[in-house]
Amino acid sequence: MGPRHLVATVLVEPGVVADLELRVMTDDLWLWPVRSAPVVLDGPRMEFQLRRRMVEQRRGAWDDAADWTPTWIGFGDAWHEFGPDGSVRPSGPLPWAAHQRLWTALDEFGPSVRYRRRLSGIPTEPTGQWTGAFLA
Repeated sequence: MGPRHLVATVLVEPGVVADLELRVMTDDLWLWPVRSAPVVLDGPRMEFQLRRRMVEQRRGAWDDAADWTPTWIGFGDAWHEFGPDGSVRPSGPLPWAAHQRLWTALDEFGPSVRYRRRLSGIPTEPTGQWTGAFLA
């Protein structure tokens, strides 16, 4: 498996996406709506699939978020070391402070976001298993 970005996947009420993006930027976190993320080839399809999976996994608890915006929130330069070609070269595990800043920022938006407190990795290049990502 190739390089990956660590991200939190968050459903965000459409009217607060811009406010959340500004808030997380203060902690050097990046927010990408999945539809327009720089690593996605077919944004509308991936957005639909991700939103549907997240809502259905909660078996009715998140039905109010059925038309919300799926986003990825990743970690900026302050949380990683970058190689000369711009690729991420983690110096070790992501610092716990990064997790705390992310969860605190999301907690401030309470009922306008839906997420699980875990990170996942999105590929930075297309793979045979997941062709939806590439880095421009």
